[in-house]
Amino acid sequence: MKNFFKSCLASLLALIIFTVGGFFLIVGIAASFSKEETKTVSPNSVLVLDIAETFPEQSNDDPFSELINKKKGKTPSLTELIGLIAHAKKDSTIKGIYIKCQQNPNGYAASEEIRIALIDFKTAKKFVVAYGETISQKGYWIGNTADQIYTHPQGGLEWAGFSYETMFLKGMLDKLEIKPQIFYAGKFKSATEPFRYTQMSEANKLQTSVWLNSIYNSFIEGTAEQRKLDPVFLKAIANEGKVQTANDALVFNLIDGLVYDDQLKKIIAKKLKGVKENEISFVPMNEYAGSVALRGKSGGKIAVVYADGDIVTGKGDKESIGSDAFRKVLQDIRYDKSIDAVVLRVNSPGGSSLASDIIWREVDLLKKEKPVIVSMGNVAASGGYYIACGADSIFADANTITGSIGVFSVVPNVEGFMKNKLGITFDRVKTGTYADAPSATRPLNTVEQKFIQSAVDSIYFTFKSRVAKGRKKSIEYVDSIAQGRVWTGVDATKIGLVDKVGSLNDAMKSAAKMAKLKGYSIKTYPESKSFIEELIEGYQDNVKIKAIQQEIGMSQWQLFKQIKSLQQMMAEPQARLPIFVVNPQ
Repeated sequence: MKNFFKSCLASLLALIIFTVGGFFLIVGIAASFSKEETKTVSPNSVLVLDIAETFPEQSNDDPFSELINKKKGKTPSLTELIGLIAHAKKDSTIKGIYIKCQQNPNGYAASEEIRIALIDFKTAKKFVVAYGETISQKGYWIGNTADQIYTHPQGGLEWAGFSYETMFLKGMLDKLEIKPQIFYAGKFKSATEPFRYTQMSEANKLQTSVWLNSIYNSFIEGTAEQRKLDPVFLKAIANEGKVQTANDALVFNLIDGLVYDDQLKKIIAKKLKGVKENEISFVPMNEYAGSVALRGKSGGKIAVVYADGDIVTGKGDKESIGSDAFRKVLQDIRYDKSIDAVVLRVNSPGGSSLASDIIWREVDLLKKEKPVIVSMGNVAASGGYYIACGADSIFADANTITGSIGVFSVVPNVEGFMKNKLGITFDRVKTGTYADAPSATRPLNTVEQKFIQSAVDSIYFTFKSRVAKGRKKSIEYVDSIAQGRVWTGVDATKIGLVDKVGSLNDAMKSAAKMAKLKGYSIKTYPESKSFIEELIEGYQDNVKIKAIQQEIGMSQWQLFKQIKSLQQMMAEPQARLPIFVVNPQ
């Protein structure tokens, strides 16, 4: 027994020493980051924009990635990227931009904002060169802003038009004897179609065709303008499959040459005049961010609130918009007298209708105290539009996906699956007729179905009422453009869901004008935590996520996240876009 206590004491002491030592090790590592000197940029440098990186809406510190890739630096947010390109325009050390445009995981709205920044950069008479060994259409969407765009002689350029694909689960659910009981409001509300059908409904095909062609036309017109080509010609060579090789892309003037990497460097060196190709100072965008301090002008203060991700009840996390967390953020801003105006940047496919209404209420209260302008990112639809509709003014990018004003609820019935596939049955005792309703282990009766449909219809009416009040329209008119229908930003301006096509910067300028500010600084929300706070607080979640990702792979991880979204959909009424979406390519 004496030896037992000695062993326990020794183990406890070792654990304490390990914990304390680990803590100070983390603090030491964090301190080394904080002492890192600001980088300097050499004269005659070329800024490198690799669009294979995903530029998030808001810069989030990931201390684990920074520890592993300390030399690489942090990927700038979309807003920071736009600011860096604008800064480089005036920076005498930056002579041009080299765009790596092979792939582009960023959305079309984000890509449009990057395009606008690059086109503006060229007005400073600085060069822009783009290259990709193989170039996707989304990569070309940004790359074609360059003065010259090149590809590898054995590479190529994708030029086939856009497509949209969605997954349907009904056949699988039928085989498993799982019966999703679905309730919805809005004939275009397609989020539940994967459970109801084996293919797209005619209404869904109509709305998808409209918004997909709207984005495609924007792509074609932008290419035509930059390459000085006829839009009809560009569509024709795509429809006829004329561009199959790199040489085809050159023949049809979609690119300017077929070169290898060493030849590209010679082209860039020639533009720098006197610099040899092996002496070119290429500055990656994340390193440039470490050398530049982006500051606003003195004067007033604008709060930029990033609402990025699914809308959920409760606290939420880094990848979602939690109603509790955002209510607190918006309340703090409302009471903060130092803040003159607010820009709510929405990039969300929606989610919980209840959480959306909680956030809508805070926006409504906030705009009574100071101007509130919404800026829409890649998507601000369904619940994403719900939280935006009450703002003083709404800006969207031309290719933003918005609208989808509708509601649905799903109650699964797994009784057949559990009994016939697994041999599991259920029985119950209850004190009231509806005490166990809704239940996933038995079908809903007619009265219970009416209860849920009535709740969905009520939420839909409230949603339309919020939109009618915010946009100063009649409920009848809102209903005619609602029904769950999806619109692009440019089309949404025509029907009154959006005020202007414009970027986040345009929204900030509008907010400053409404607040009568001559100059302004920017404060972003949710506020970033320090490196050490992120390292300590995020340790458990990061380790768990990284471990799962490593074990099952990224594709399975994305499927796992979709399953989690399904669980959320079945928990409460939803104002949400479809979740099984493949981006137009």
